[in-house]
Amino acid sequence: MAYSAEALAKLVRGTYSGPAGLEISTASRIETAGEGSVTFLANPRYFTLFEETAASLVIVPEDFTSDVVKPIIRAKNPYYAFALVLQHIYPPPRLVETGIHETAIIGTGTVLGKNVAIGPYAVIGSNCEVGDNTVLFPFTVIADGARVGADCVIHSHVSVRELVRIGDRVIIHDGTVIGSDGFGFAPEGGVYHKIPQVGTVIIGDDVEIGANTTIDRATMGETVIEQGVKLDNLIQVAHNCRIGEHSVIAAQTGLSGSTMVGKNARIGGQVGFAGHMRIGENVIIAAQSGVSKDVPDGVMVSGTPALPHRSGMRIQAAVRQLPDLLKEFKQLKERIAQLEADKREK
Repeated sequence: MAYSAEALAKLVRGTYSGPAGLEISTASRIETAGEGSVTFLANPRYFTLFEETAASLVIVPEDFTSDVVKPIIRAKNPYYAFALVLQHIYPPPRLVETGIHETAIIGTGTVLGKNVAIGPYAVIGSNCEVGDNTVLFPFTVIADGARVGADCVIHSHVSVRELVRIGDRVIIHDGTVIGSDGFGFAPEGGVYHKIPQVGTVIIGDDVEIGANTTIDRATMGETVIEQGVKLDNLIQVAHNCRIGEHSVIAAQTGLSGSTMVGKNARIGGQVGFAGHMRIGENVIIAAQSGVSKDVPDGVMVSGTPALPHRSGMRIQAAVRQLPDLLKEFKQLKERIAQLEADKREK
């Protein structure tokens, strides 16, 4: 299917410059785009690719300039604009038919909304709620008393445990477990005794959770993922944590129990958090950091233990100089010893 460049500009609230009637059929990376493709430029580091690309249409920043004339759409945020174009050109297919598959199991007292799609071998326990237009892929499990909101997509092999509450427009990818027991054990007599995990998990609206991520139920009370949070694959969120609204966390990060993350945090991959910490709002934590103490609002930290980023970089630079410094120290030590020996001989 073809889409006019003018229509795409209108879609993204941008300004089109180019020949009338230009049609676009695909979207591509700028390095591989060809005729009939739309692509984008957002990072100034890659602006030189504008001259080289074979794309028929490029979405660029509003202040973009070039001596090369090509069809463009000027947009306030080219990256977001391109995302809108992708959604328009490639609408997501509905992979599960509306209705309840004959192999699905639905418990007593469960209420299903309008136009739900329940795939093969999905299991919904007793006294659950599933909102309008929600899709459950094959082999999903919704345990007793859980609530899933409207317009959600729950992919295969996801387990939503008992009494968990999930908001509207939530996407959960394959293999994720929401509401498994927190890691709580009381030592007595050389034995670790399980502490009952009697809390729950609350997932806000418009959250997306990557594949094979685990979010533990609270020991008491609630583990909370607030609205708009985006979690990557393979993340561990322990009991009684709270992640503030519109925060993003990359893969393989682990939050120990009762870690509180403020809103709009950006956390890189493979970050580890000690428990019972407060992470402020608008914080940036670099990949592979080890966070062992509270982080105030608006700070960027990195390293292990995590330090304010500039301080950490200075320390790393100093560490790289240690071999030369040690060599110089050894030479000075030898020189001092020689001077003392000469002095004694006199």
